[in-house]
Amino acid sequence: MPSRRTFLTTLGSACLTAPFIARSLRAAAPSRVLRHASFGGGGQAWNDIQALTSNPWVKLVAVADVDLSRIGQLRETFPEVRIYQDWRQLLEKEERNIDSVNVSVPDHMHAPIAFSAMQLGKHCYCQKPLAHDIYETRALTKCAKEKKLVTQMGIQIHSHKIYRQAVALVRSGVIGKVKEVHSWSFKKWGDVGAPPTKSDPVPGSLNWDLWLGTAAARPYVAEEYYHPGNWRKRLDFGTGTFGDMGCHILDPVFEALALTAPISLRSEGPAPDRWNWATDAIVRYIFPGTKHTASNTVPVTWYDGDARPSAEIRALVIPDGTEPGPPKSPDTVDQGSIFIGTEGVLHLPHPAAPRLFPEKKFKGYPMPQAEQGHHWTIWAEACVNGGQPGANFDYSGPLTEAVLLGSVAVRFPQTTLKWNSANLLFTNENSANRYLRRQYRNDWGVDGL
Repeated sequence: MPSRRTFLTTLGSACLTAPFIARSLRAAAPSRVLRHASFGGGGQAWNDIQALTSNPWVKLVAVADVDLSRIGQLRETFPEVRIYQDWRQLLEKEERNIDSVNVSVPDHMHAPIAFSAMQLGKHCYCQKPLAHDIYETRALTKCAKEKKLVTQMGIQIHSHKIYRQAVALVRSGVIGKVKEVHSWSFKKWGDVGAPPTKSDPVPGSLNWDLWLGTAAARPYVAEEYYHPGNWRKRLDFGTGTFGDMGCHILDPVFEALALTAPISLRSEGPAPDRWNWATDAIVRYIFPGTKHTASNTVPVTWYDGDARPSAEIRALVIPDGTEPGPPKSPDTVDQGSIFIGTEGVLHLPHPAAPRLFPEKKFKGYPMPQAEQGHHWTIWAEACVNGGQPGANFDYSGPLTEAVLLGSVAVRFPQTTLKWNSANLLFTNENSANRYLRRQYRNDWGVDGL
């Protein structure tokens, strides 16, 4: 029998990369096929391409990737697809040949590429986080609404039945009204210290200037310091563990409680240095209460790296008959959330089925029926037949904004930041407002963004 960790790893891989196509969709004769372009051809982009083209609604016609060494599988699988290095050239030359795009590149280039494609009227599937900065996120959300485009953010477990079950359980009131939530990820997308001073030769397959995009110029460094492996750790390119996993793990929290923008937040972990995100974050959000919460405000706390909820909180989700402590306690569940209600507790590992506690009280409680969805096909079918997917930008934009607020708060440890969402403004710490919108490199601006 596989261990719990093996089970979670297997389930995570299946949810994140393996397409699930319903039998009816495989057999369906689409009324129209999307002519599709991918921004990114390797890594996560390759996973997205496979998932998108595994259904009858999408035909891949063009791809842009700054590193041509990473698209070997793509060339073999799609020999007729037109390949570009510069995403701007793809949009210029293929504008009349494409209906939709996916943006699956490093975080700092999400907004410029997605916004440019959406301005041309192209439906958009964009990886999480929606953008690098809060201002960009708001602009993408507004653009999608104004252009009436079908959009989806790449939080694929949003469409999986395990998250749908968790949302249904919380909203059913089985654990009562929610008093607080604690969410965490073991990932450590952070670092310390200045970048290497050396300048390595740029591989012939890589256009380093295009990879930098809107970010300030700097020498190329080999050994994956930036590309392709560790850009998430760097302030200018990634959004740390928050951006990588916050949009996933806080998604069912956001949906189950019908959360809006937070009122305030406070970091109790380390600050980043000049170049890199830190790890071991603890950020405490205060959101306005909803009909699913026990009071007129609800605290949601995020932890990453080695940080975790207190032993007292973790003890609430220890199975009956299990002694606290490794390897049987929730310390060994790498990622997830604990919802503490007035009548019980829900534990939602990421990604695994939700569990109710105390076990004796909820023994035999039936799990809600929930449909298994394929995140990419849901979006593609909506592009063709109308409607909006569940993780469209009207939903995922505010979710991303809340997550990225944490990435601002960590720069101001032990400071409560008061947030005015309507005005996109911190009201009590003006110095924090400079982190809402970054300066693009000269000649890399995008009209309207």
